[in-house]
Amino acid sequence: MQTRLYEFSGTTSDVGGWQVTSSHPIIGDGLVPVAGLDIQPMEGEPPSNAPARAFVLRGIRSNERYIKADERADLVRVQADLGRGDATCASLIPIRKSPAWWALAQDERRAIMEEQSHHIAIGARYLPAIARRLFHCRDLLEPFDFLTWFEFAPEHAGAFDDLLGRLRETHEWSYIDREVELRLVRPPAV
Repeated sequence: MQTRLYEFSGTTSDVGGWQVTSSHPIIGDGLVPVAGLDIQPMEGEPPSNAPARAFVLRGIRSNERYIKADERADLVRVQADLGRGDATCASLIPIRKSPAWWALAQDERRAIMEEQSHHIAIGARYLPAIARRLFHCRDLLEPFDFLTWFEFAPEHAGAFDDLLGRLRETHEWSYIDREVELRLVRPPAV
C-alpha cells in the first residue's frame, strides 16, 4: 500500500533531509525559524534519534481536484518526478485559503482557478524544470489547507521565482489568508 500521509518537520538541526536557507511569511503569520526540514511518510512514531522538531505539518497525497482529464494527461506527459539528482533546491509553501473560498461550490472554485486565474496553465509553463506535489491538510484540521512542495535545479531558481510571482498575481490568490515560503537546499551526500 502506498503511503498517503506525510509529516513535514521543521528541525533545530540541519542534519539530514533539507537545509532551510530562508523562511518568511507572505501573508499572515510565519512559522518558527528552523535550520532543517525533514519529510517522512507517517508510519508510526518518529525514530528516537530524530532531530528535535520545532513544528510538524501533516498532509495527505490525495486525489486531484479541479483538474479535467485532458489537463491531467497533458501535465503527466511533461512533469518530472520528485527526487531527481540535479534538483537540489526546494520550496515548501504552506497555504490557507479564506472562509470565503470554502463557502464557494467546487465548480465556482474551479472557475476561479482555471477560467479566471489559469492556475494549471501557469504551472505547466514551468514543467519539467520544476517538479511539484500538493498535499491536502484541511480535513486533518492542520493550520494550513495545503502544503505545496517544489523541487528544481539551482539554475531554475529564477523560473521558480517567476512562477510564484505569476500565481500570486491571480484572482485566486485574493482568497489566501495565510502563506509561508520556505526555501531549502539538499545537503551534499557524505
